[in-house]
Amino acid sequence: MLPAGGPASVTLRRLLLLLPILLLAFGFLGGVHYYLARRLVLDAGVPEPWQTAFLALGIALAATLVLQPLAERTLRRPFARLIAWPAALWMGLAFLLLLLLLASDILLLVTGGAAAAAPRGALGDGAAAGTRAAVVAGLALVAGAFGLRGALRPPSWVRVEIPLRRWPSALDGFRIVQISDLHIGSLLGRRFAEAVCARVNGQDPDLVAVTGDLVDGGVRQLADEVEPFAGLRARHGVFFVTGNHDHYSGARAWAAHAAALGMRVLRNERVAIEAEGAVFDLAGVDDHHGDFFGGEGGEDLEAALSGRDSERPVVLLAHDPSTFKRASHLGVDLQLSGHTHGGQIWPFGWFVRLVIPFVAGRHRRGDAELYVSRGTGFWGPPMRLRAPAEITELVLRCADPATDPG
Repeated sequence: MLPAGGPASVTLRRLLLLLPILLLAFGFLGGVHYYLARRLVLDAGVPEPWQTAFLALGIALAATLVLQPLAERTLRRPFARLIAWPAALWMGLAFLLLLLLLASDILLLVTGGAAAAAPRGALGDGAAAGTRAAVVAGLALVAGAFGLRGALRPPSWVRVEIPLRRWPSALDGFRIVQISDLHIGSLLGRRFAEAVCARVNGQDPDLVAVTGDLVDGGVRQLADEVEPFAGLRARHGVFFVTGNHDHYSGARAWAAHAAALGMRVLRNERVAIEAEGAVFDLAGVDDHHGDFFGGEGGEDLEAALSGRDSERPVVLLAHDPSTFKRASHLGVDLQLSGHTHGGQIWPFGWFVRLVIPFVAGRHRRGDAELYVSRGTGFWGPPMRLRAPAEITELVLRCADPATDPG
């Protein structure tokens, strides 16, 4: 039985719960790298000294994946980048290699090559295994290059009109610009932040919503990198809610720093937005992963929505779109979320759907609308395949009951 008591015992309980997750993660990491080494090097009959060199490189790259989360939270950005770039590029390339190798294994099994899943030599001859390894590696490198290009290009500007039944006619055309999942850290830094701010301000929005995962790293490491966000401007303010990565990086410190940058931080609370003689509620919740970190926070929809005037429309900012399952039953008219990155690297979006059914774009339940951003930056691999980054301009309309399909 886990111990109960004060903060120390809470921390101990969380560490004990985290331990099996870490063991599973390390086991998965080791298994994936063994599989890649077996298929690409050992089965392929790569001769010495190249075989030893490739195996050593694989071990080194696997080590960067373990060190990278530690580096981004303990080292200043110039030093963290030395670990982050090889780790991130390898993460993306390893994902593509894994998918292609598994697909080729399945193809060989389906076409009668069941021996393809057996140890070295079972493919018939070394030449066949070597050819497969070369083709898979080539395809992964090409896909990775396209993904890298997609991630490093400026985010797309996406304009979406959303009619809401309860939206005041006086606020028809109210524009919210949403940025999400910027992941300022070892890979994306100050120049990216400056470019995003310039594009947002250039559209003169009514309101700016930052829906979580602003950073990957501590305030001490990244204060200079996020400083440009102090320049964000909107008629009715800039609002921020925490994402899971903000909690990993210290949500309390980042909430305070975001407030110092001029953002209104909504942590399970709401504010009234008045304009043109009309009013709506803007609510925001912590990411639900935050309660794993004790005093750092956690989602509390009831606290954010309790006591409000039920006649007012409410727009909810919640990092994880899974919140919509509950929010749609609590009188929320529109929820803005991120978190999924739209899958980021195709076909990963299909795996995301197994956990979160709302991967990207608009979704509806009853009278409630949800918009899920594909994210403005990227996390992990600096790659985007068929899931371009976006800055979203949401134009809120007063729905005509006669034409509204809901």
